[in-house]
Amino acid sequence: ETFETLIRLAENYTSTLFCNAYRNMAAEATTHVQEFFTDVGLFIFGTDVSTEEFVNRFFDTLFPVVYNHVINPGPTDISVEYAECLRMARRDIRPFGNVPKKAIGQMGRSLLPSRTFLQALNLGIEVINTTDHLHFSKDCSRALLRMQYCPHCQGLTLSKPCMGYCLNVIRGCLANMAEVDLHWRGYIQSMEELSSAMSGTYDIEHVLLNFHSLVNDALVQARINGPELSEQVNKVCGPPIRKPTQSPGCSFDQNKDNQGLKMFSRDSEETLTNRRKEFISHLRLYRAFYGGLADQLCGNELAAADGLPCWNGEDVVRRY
Repeated sequence: ETFETLIRLAENYTSTLFCNAYRNMAAEATTHVQEFFTDVGLFIFGTDVSTEEFVNRFFDTLFPVVYNHVINPGPTDISVEYAECLRMARRDIRPFGNVPKKAIGQMGRSLLPSRTFLQALNLGIEVINTTDHLHFSKDCSRALLRMQYCPHCQGLTLSKPCMGYCLNVIRGCLANMAEVDLHWRGYIQSMEELSSAMSGTYDIEHVLLNFHSLVNDALVQARINGPELSEQVNKVCGPPIRKPTQSPGCSFDQNKDNQGLKMFSRDSEETLTNRRKEFISHLRLYRAFYGGLADQLCGNELAAADGLPCWNGEDVVRRY
C-alpha cells in the first residue's frame, strides 16, 4: 500500500507540474504521465516490462505534445500523422538532451531493488504459511503424549515436564523445522542488505518524487533549443501539418493532490524508507525463530521452571 501511495503521489506531482507551468498542454501530457506511472507500478509489482522501454516511450509520446505547444505552437494542433512522425523521430532528434538517459539510469537503479524487495516479502510470507501447518510423525505424537499426559495417569495433573526432557522431545518433533533455520537466517540477512541498497541517491522515494524535476529539465531544454529543433523536425517530418482542433486545458485537481503529497513527504513516520527500516528491525527479532522454536515453546509454557519438581517421562524428580 505504501508503494502504491508513493506511485500515485509521484504521478500527481508530475501532473501538477504541467498544470502549473504548461497549462495549455496539461490535459494531453497528463494522459502520458498516467501511462508512465502505470508502467512503474506494473514493474514494481512484478510484471515483465522494461524500465528503459517505458521511460523511452514516455519521452517519445511527450515530444509531439511539447512540439505542438512549446517548440512550434500554432493556432491549431498538429495532425495525428505528423505527431506519429515526431514520436518515431524523438530518439534521433534528442529534443530533451540527456534527460531521458538520466531518467532510465535512475529508474533502473531504484525500481529493481524495490521490485526484488516486494518479491522477497512474498517469499517470506510463503515460507511462514508453509511452516504454519505441521504434520507430526507417530513417534513425535507418542513422545508428546508421554510428556504431556502420562503424569495425569498417576494423578500428577499439575506437574510439568523437565526442561531438558521437553527440549529433547520438541526438538525431535521440530527437526524438519530446524532445517529451515539456516536458510531463514540467510533470508533475513539478504533482506537487510537489500534494504540498505534501497537507500541513498537511488532511493525509490527520492527518484519518483523528483521525477517531475527531470521532466521540467527536459521541457526547459526543448524550449531553449526550439529554433534548432524546428529545423531538425522539418528535415525529418517536413513542415507541420495542422488540424482544426484545439487541445483542452488542465482538468487535473492539483490542490487536493498537492495537499496529500505535502503531508506524505513531510511526515517522516509515513515515508517508505521509515516503514522499511521499522519492518527490518522487527524482522531481526525473529532471526533465530525456526532454530529456537523448541526453546521458546519449552521456556514460555511447556516446561517446569528450574529448581521445581518436574516430570522426566517416568516419574516426578527434583533434577532431570
